[in-house]
Amino acid sequence: MSGTVAKPSVQRGFGERLWEATADRGPLCVGIDPHSALLEQWGLADDADGLARFSDICVEAFGGIAAVVKPQVAFYEAHGSAGMRVLETTMGALRERGALVLADAKRGDIGSTMAAYARAWLDDRSPLAADAVTISPYLGLGSLEPALELALGSGRGAFVLAATSNPEGASVQRATSATGRTVAQGIVDEVGARNAGATPMGSIGVVVGATLDEVPDLSGINGPVLLPGVGAQGGTAADVARILGPRARLALPAVSRDILRSGPSIGAVRDAALRMIEQFRFLASAR
Repeated sequence: MSGTVAKPSVQRGFGERLWEATADRGPLCVGIDPHSALLEQWGLADDADGLARFSDICVEAFGGIAAVVKPQVAFYEAHGSAGMRVLETTMGALRERGALVLADAKRGDIGSTMAAYARAWLDDRSPLAADAVTISPYLGLGSLEPALELALGSGRGAFVLAATSNPEGASVQRATSATGRTVAQGIVDEVGARNAGATPMGSIGVVVGATLDEVPDLSGINGPVLLPGVGAQGGTAADVARILGPRARLALPAVSRDILRSGPSIGAVRDAALRMIEQFRFLASAR
């Protein structure tokens, strides 16, 4: 794989590029999650070499067919600088095959620290610059301003955690603020305000678990909704359609385990990805 990270054009926003990519390739985000158990299942060592081979297989299997690929940054960080070099190479190779890269880093901090995280994942000059990054608002959405500004200024995007499916999240995300809204609803509403007027959709998205029974009102989001938890975790195409309703065109279901457990055969992983892409393709024609 090439070590050069191809950069998105700053002339076109992430929302527009994502809209076109999902219309062409289907609205699916495929995860790359090289955790130790999966490396072992694939017969690979839990080291930087095994990580590189795992990533190569993923790039070859679905880099040319998935609209969005989401490397889980933590599994690369766990291998130190060697792992991060693998991540840089992987992101470049995915873009060479036409996929948008969403770095699942879930960064969140304040002031100059948040600005540094933003530069790492969203600045043209950074070797880690992705098409979009996941960020956490639970120090206050305003703390994410450096990332939101840089994403919009560089033609990239960001996905803000709103209503996650882990049981520990509910005590915070469903808490009611002084406005009478849940914390998650407040995040969704603020993100929607930033996307107002954008066509075909804005570049700032939110993360909403596909397995949730109670979800925020997404009627004003006008941006992409990343829906993890599809497949092995129990989320279905029907769940995605239920959560987004008439705004299903904004949905970006995220799948990893159901596809990756088909490895290490490149062909088997590609076939699993294609089956899942077809399962959700109906969302791209929603109006």
